[in-house]
Formats: sequence, C-alpha cells, structure tokens
Amino acid sequence: MGMHLPWEKLAGWRESQRKAGKKVVVTNGCFDLLHVGHVRFLQEAKAGGDALLVGLNGDRSVRELKGANRPVNNEADRAEVLASLGCVDAVVIFPEKRATRFLEAAEPDVYVKGGDYRPEDLDPDELAAVNKAGGTVKVLKLTPGKSTTAVMAKVKT
Repeated sequence: MGMHLPWEKLAGWRESQRKAGKKVVVTNGCFDLLHVGHVRFLQEAKAGGDALLVGLNGDRSVRELKGANRPVNNEADRAEVLASLGCVDAVVIFPEKRATRFLEAAEPDVYVKGGDYRPEDLDPDELAAVNKAGGTVKVLKLTPGKSTTAVMAKVKT
C-alpha cells in the first residue's frame, strides 16, 4: 500500500528512491471517481518502473478543469483511495491546473500520460520539466468507454 505524501516530503521521498536505485514512474490527474480505466492505466504505468508516484490535482484545480460540480470526492479522499491501490507507491496533491511544478519536484524517470496524443503534444513546460530531470515520456492508450464522465452519466440516468 502506498502513502499520501505531503508536498514538503516529496523531495526527500524522491531522493530516497534515487538512492535505492529505483526507477520512478510519475503520472498525474484528477482521479475523481476511481474506475476500471484508472486502475488499468495505473497498473500499466507501474509496470514501467519500480515505484509509481501519482500527482493529484487539488480540489480547486479540478473545478477549474472539469466544472463546478466536480470533484465528486474531495482531494483527501481521492488521495487515500489512490494510495490504497497496490500499484501506487505515493500520492502527492498539487494545487495547480498544470503539473509543471509537480513534475519539477518529482523528477520522473518516466512520465506517463493517458490518451492518444504524441509525447511532443504535451504542454511545453511540463515536457521541459521531464526533460530537465532526464526522464522520458510514455503515452498509454486509455480503456475505451471507461471515464469518470461516463460513470457520472450512468448515475444520472
């Protein structure tokens, strides 16, 4: 089981992983209503390294990204649920919409995104943060039809 890591402990955690020779895979997102698409994505991400660190968008940034009725679950609850997954080693909440500051602190060996775009389509500042750390970008296909939006649509009907 992973841990919900306070922001101020991220640098120390990252250093301990480096000293242990662990390849750290990093991803980020809202992870509001955890579903099978999230779980498959996180398991596949973890398979690319030794430790999986998840950056979690804080509540305010989720509202900015997804709308006034989101998140359904608050950031502390979302972090606890993610940290309980066997494939997740640590979860850190960050307040911004963009993951740039989180990525600068996380220094990923591998940065994993989900979707059907190419690594070069990433936000340039996020890409620069990964490159500065000497990391690589990997894009994983998402499970079709499995999304928080789809889950919420079913609940409403």
